[in-house]
Amino acid sequence: MSEKAIASYTEAAKFAYGNSSSLHDIGGKAYELLTASRKAFAALLGGDPNGVYFTSGGSEGNILAIQSLLNSMPNKKHIIASSLEHASIDHYLSLLRAKGYDITFLKHDQNGNILMEHLEEEIREDTALVTIQHGNSEIGTIQNIKEIGLFLKKRKIYFHTDCVQTFGKLLIPVDEMNADAYTFSSHKIYGPKGVGAVYIHPAASWSPVIPGTTHEDGFRPGTVNVPGIFSFVTAANEFYNQREKHFNHFIKLRQHLISQLKTQLPTITIVNETKKEVLPNIVGVVTNSLEGQFVMLELNRKGFAVSTGSACQAGNSHPSKTLLSIGFDKDSAHQFIRISFGITNTISEVDELINAILSIVR
Repeated sequence: MSEKAIASYTEAAKFAYGNSSSLHDIGGKAYELLTASRKAFAALLGGDPNGVYFTSGGSEGNILAIQSLLNSMPNKKHIIASSLEHASIDHYLSLLRAKGYDITFLKHDQNGNILMEHLEEEIREDTALVTIQHGNSEIGTIQNIKEIGLFLKKRKIYFHTDCVQTFGKLLIPVDEMNADAYTFSSHKIYGPKGVGAVYIHPAASWSPVIPGTTHEDGFRPGTVNVPGIFSFVTAANEFYNQREKHFNHFIKLRQHLISQLKTQLPTITIVNETKKEVLPNIVGVVTNSLEGQFVMLELNRKGFAVSTGSACQAGNSHPSKTLLSIGFDKDSAHQFIRISFGITNTISEVDELINAILSIVR
């Protein structure tokens, strides 16, 4: 967490500890801070405060956004999704299939971008919703949400996009990107874990997942975490104000990592090595020699924290679904590691990581 986010949480926990739905003065203070946080968050998105619903994070936000929109269309049972979605969406779509929904997964090119012609082919009269992530957490692919959204808006099909990876790194003007629902998470921009948000365009129709829920205008149950939300919005403002600086920093680290790895270890594969429209803080590497899990554990012994895919799939020994979806075989997908940069990482730390990878693979 950023120092400002920690300080804001501490401050809010001291004076806004009441239930924001209570009518007494202590609850009133919490409500005032919650309202101010909602307005500030909406301003970052260029949206309407009435469209902001705070959640416990990206996974819950994805599920609530999708189901709330589906609830407004009980007679439509077809959903379209990309093949690269986060595990929270992937697992929930499996549950929806068991409940009678028909799920279509879109094809991707070798860089991970969806094929628009395939999306157009799969649209049906009973298509209720399309969900496509904005940025991929394993290979950094950025989808053209504005183009996809405009295509779906003309066909009056609801569109949800998972913006957890892109929030704070890319501008997300919700009124221009043409989606109906967006998901965000706090810890990706140095806010507290266990906090997030969903933005649903006020013009979109949705119904509560749990009838009778009163908090967050019926979007989710449970006492609202006002100190966490205030800390989240504080971190979001801080990160947004420096996003260009951070983005350029990530680009330098990425370019240095790729150039040095390819020079000193030409047998490896960098996913999306030359693609420009990617999240620069994420680098996907296929060793072409060793299991990704082995490399990850060896790097951990040397003090580096990398992963073999999405963090929400930790402990899963299956090959990366993302790599399989863009054309890699199972062996290559098993040899995958994901390297992520933070804002405090330095070129010298990247050099240390490179030396560690070389010592393991060689």
